Amino acid sequence: MTARIGVVGIGWWATVNHIPTISACDEAEVVAICDLNDERLRLAGDRFGIPAQYRDLGEMLSRENLDGVMISTPHTFHTAPAVAALTAGCHVLVEKPMATSETDGRAIAAAARASGKEVLVPTGTNFTSFTAQAAEWVRTGRIGEVRHAICQMGSALEDLFAGEPMMETEGEMFRPPASTWADPAKAGGYGWGQMSHSLAWLIHVADLRFESVYCMDGKSKSGVDYYDAACARMTNGATVSLSGSATTPKHKGMHMDIRIFGTEGMILFDNERARLTLSRMDGIEKVFDISQEEAEYDGTLPVRTFAKLCAGHDVVNASDAECGARVTEALDAMYRSAATGALAQIGR
Repeated sequence: MTARIGVVGIGWWATVNHIPTISACDEAEVVAICDLNDERLRLAGDRFGIPAQYRDLGEMLSRENLDGVMISTPHTFHTAPAVAALTAGCHVLVEKPMATSETDGRAIAAAARASGKEVLVPTGTNFTSFTAQAAEWVRTGRIGEVRHAICQMGSALEDLFAGEPMMETEGEMFRPPASTWADPAKAGGYGWGQMSHSLAWLIHVADLRFESVYCMDGKSKSGVDYYDAACARMTNGATVSLSGSATTPKHKGMHMDIRIFGTEGMILFDNERARLTLSRMDGIEKVFDISQEEAEYDGTLPVRTFAKLCAGHDVVNASDAECGARVTEALDAMYRSAATGALAQIGR
């Protein structure tokens, strides 16, 4: 079958990545778009040949017989459309961060369970073959019980989080708005905007859930976090060190460096150097070969997985609603701690 997909939130990433990727897939097609702005609807509809254009999500869901909905609204407006689409019987791709409060993250996860439908959060690195290998090493006990992790990420987005136009988007139909990325009152900042990637990888691979977080941050001129330094306790007692920086030089791009330490060994992942290794206490070393091209971030990977999911194919959802909820819990606690200067508990 060819899955019928609707898109909610017509902005830069929807028009640069989501809609073009689905258009190139055999398994799915975008049949309807929804946004509050008529001009955005008209421009995107004309470019991609999508005549079904809605300002009301409920109307789109009731009229279009959709198999899936992709949500790329501003960060703070993910929850209501995600729950509505799940309730209507659709699989949902919801941009990261999945939600911007612990309560909303758990609400989306609960709606997914109740509907029997999948939520996929497009943290692209989770959908690679090397991530699947790292997760298998943990799940088959190759490093024993996870006791500690280091999770570091940097991005070349100094301009975006300062409220300035993102250099790479010059000439695009739409550009990322400062109101989403650089407003502290609207979940702007590096944690919500980027560390959702590294946290999703750690949580999926190591199957960890955060219990408490202490965080300090450094601000951009717009008042959102450029830099984050946090330590955390997990529900299994493990400790985690978290780090994020928005000011990587543009020519270096995004990088993640994650190390997971267990009672029997460790896993090292570094996409900048394109390496994934397993080192065990008994001296066994495993190297999973990654090309530099594979290590580069590919935003089409999760969207192509979503197309297959909506078309009824058997896929591995490596960034599902539970993973998204755990990421949201961690980030919510990070921001609460940075604001108060105190340890922030999760689930209390």
